[in-house]
Amino acid sequence: MSISSGINDVPFSVGVDSVVLEPELTFPGEVLEGDPRMTIGEIWESADRTQWRGIWQVEPGKFTWTFPGDEFFVVTSGHATVERENGEPLELVAGMVAIFNPGDVTTWTVHETLRKALHLGGLPETA
Repeated sequence: MSISSGINDVPFSVGVDSVVLEPELTFPGEVLEGDPRMTIGEIWESADRTQWRGIWQVEPGKFTWTFPGDEFFVVTSGHATVERENGEPLELVAGMVAIFNPGDVTTWTVHETLRKALHLGGLPETA
């Protein structure tokens, strides 16, 4: 359930560490090393489900991930190296901002449990 469930008024604010995270039951990529368990906490979702805002956390390990939509995020804690299919690796640590496009193919090596606050847009409509 979304924190903003039933709330149509934005803006509102919420503490990053106060969002309850739930286990991601199906890992969305291929695990290459370790046990990179993911948890997510929804803060807000558009009525047509094409936009999503929330908190995402992943434990150390290595995995692949293909971005399903436009994603903008701020790393709030942890450390990871993200290798992009066509580009230089990105080092992500607390305070870093990153932007990815739909279909970006990446390989993540999470060195220290990573938490990010994110906005995901451009998702297929499923309302």
